[in-house]
Amino acid sequence: MPQDMLLSRRAFLIGCSVAASPLLTPVTFAAAPGDNRLVVIILRGAMDGLDVVRPTGDRAYAALRPTLAAATGPALNDFFTLNPAAAGLMPLWDAKELAFAHAVATPYRGGRSHFIGQDALENGTGGENGDQTPSHDGWLNRALFLLPGARADTAVSVGQQRLLVLDGAHDTDHWFPVAESPLSAQGQDLMSAVNAADPLFADPFAQAQHLARAMDGEQAPKGKLAYGQLGGYVAERLTGAARIASFSFGGWDTHHQQAKTMVAQLTSLSEALLAMKAGLGRVWGTTLVVAMTEFGRTARENGSAGTDHGTGGVALLAGGALKGGRILGKWPGLADGQLLSERDLMPTGDVRAYPAWALRAMFGVTADGLQSTVFPSLDLGTDPGLLL
Repeated sequence: MPQDMLLSRRAFLIGCSVAASPLLTPVTFAAAPGDNRLVVIILRGAMDGLDVVRPTGDRAYAALRPTLAAATGPALNDFFTLNPAAAGLMPLWDAKELAFAHAVATPYRGGRSHFIGQDALENGTGGENGDQTPSHDGWLNRALFLLPGARADTAVSVGQQRLLVLDGAHDTDHWFPVAESPLSAQGQDLMSAVNAADPLFADPFAQAQHLARAMDGEQAPKGKLAYGQLGGYVAERLTGAARIASFSFGGWDTHHQQAKTMVAQLTSLSEALLAMKAGLGRVWGTTLVVAMTEFGRTARENGSAGTDHGTGGVALLAGGALKGGRILGKWPGLADGQLLSERDLMPTGDVRAYPAWALRAMFGVTADGLQSTVFPSLDLGTDPGLLL
């Protein structure tokens, strides 16, 4: 192989190995004063909250999910159990550094569209039909204007694209240090074949491809290395100047063979959270993670051992600053007459309230600012007491 081609190939593949985690997953950071850190994770594809945090104490649950409810996971309390694929998070639960908010949703109740639902989640202002008002920006970007002492030039987006949740009028930078590959899909397949026998480049190139596909919801990454690296990268930034981070995690659309997909998804999510804790060290004690999805899934499993688009879902909270070890929210029940439209978990809480209370507790954002600017039309409700 000519030397110039060898150098080009090596430069490209080394770039891919670097890109195998944060550079192919949209990650955003913002600096703010103080010691508290907030991480917002957007779980794209509508994660099935009824499968992650299972209401096994509800008599109707087993009948609605005869296949999906078969595997037994660790008990969270005398009513809820955790999906066995997420058992790696139990040390966080036992340390009261993990909590869940069940039966939550955005105000969007329309056609159960991923695109509209994700925009409503990240914009934070969506009405029942996913209306975007007053503009197409993100609630976390609007919150930056209300953080005492936050600078206009200290937010940066890292990844192939900006996340809507932190996009808007507040000045942000977008950093993508490795140029996007000019190769077509066929070209990438050819490059993968060329590198199959090269141990120095084969695995990094494959990891980059898997993670890029996972971002688009095509599949979960094969193996846990990529998202573990992502969690470590986020931790590295949060131990520096950054105080707020956000990234997205796709692949939660589980119409078919849900049990298999959830193993890969929950393993990767667990690895990201645990790597973040390990990387943050003592800073974990001032960190709160909020992970949200655009909507839940149907209460009944379908004929393909999966579930379809629903309404009520679950939000995950983690961190050393969290007052965890509990299930938040009001459980609506799964019996006849208790489901929304006789098919979905009935939402009893607005998912936006949890990041809102996080911003209030961690950064002193006023209730008026939260309800008028960050999350218009939100009723904050009762303080859930997220922090220790």
